[in-house]
Amino acid sequence: MSRALILVLVVLSLVPAVEGRAQATGPTAAAINQVDAQGRRTGPWRLTAPQEGRSGYTDGQLIEEGSYLNGKRSGLWKRYWPNGKVMSEITYHMGRPKGPYKTYFPSGKAEEQGNWDLDRNTGAFKRWHPNGELAQEFVFDQYGTRDGQQLYYHENGQLAVSVNIEQGKEDGTLKRYYANGDLQQVAEFDGGVINAANSKYIKPVHRETAVAPEPVGKAAPAVAAEERPNAVTFRENGYNTLYDKQLRLSQVGMFKSGRLYDGKRYRYDASGKLVRIEVYQDGRYAGDGVITDEDLQ
Repeated sequence: MSRALILVLVVLSLVPAVEGRAQATGPTAAAINQVDAQGRRTGPWRLTAPQEGRSGYTDGQLIEEGSYLNGKRSGLWKRYWPNGKVMSEITYHMGRPKGPYKTYFPSGKAEEQGNWDLDRNTGAFKRWHPNGELAQEFVFDQYGTRDGQQLYYHENGQLAVSVNIEQGKEDGTLKRYYANGDLQQVAEFDGGVINAANSKYIKPVHRETAVAPEPVGKAAPAVAAEERPNAVTFRENGYNTLYDKQLRLSQVGMFKSGRLYDGKRYRYDASGKLVRIEVYQDGRYAGDGVITDEDLQ
């Protein structure tokens, strides 16, 4: 028998043993979606379609996966968009979000990243525009209050606002910039109160980069029951990205008392095509925005 043939036989004889070890240590179907003696969910779980309130998925498609401990979510949980891309990665402790999390747009680009402590953001926080450019960069204290340097960016990546926050209130110099990088405003704050004498607009508003609110513009509509954020929770006073029941982008921006205050609302026709982007400023309709190729993706 040749040495080559002997070598082949030896290698083949090892394959079943290697495969057997992999099957013994890897997850099996029997180990998934189990309950303990008390009927509580335990160990790894995978939630597949159909699931009530989650449309757009094909039967059997993976919607969400993670682990349970004593009937409560524990550790990292991943949720997926109907296109298969990751929607969110949220860390749980005793059934409640606690720890790092990250959410994603349907395109797969990052949407939001931060740390959640039961009912509030803490530590560093970042949010991105749908095109991938950074939109916000905040810092929250242990009580969920913004504290320190806060930065906002235009969709083209240019800095929009730079301001220092002390215990949730503007303190010091605020600088606001146009999308082309020109300085628009310098304002001085003390404990959230603006010092008008030391604040000024540098130049008239750029007509091509700003929309003037209509004095009698309609108020922003209430959030519909089927509109949900791709985040840990809806922020009645804060930034949200909302999706409708077809998981299409519906509202994006700052909310106040549960309604869109500064941002965009997306309108679709019966076939699902984006036909209009309403811009709201100070809680009222200010005009229609331009639909770009990025919006249609």
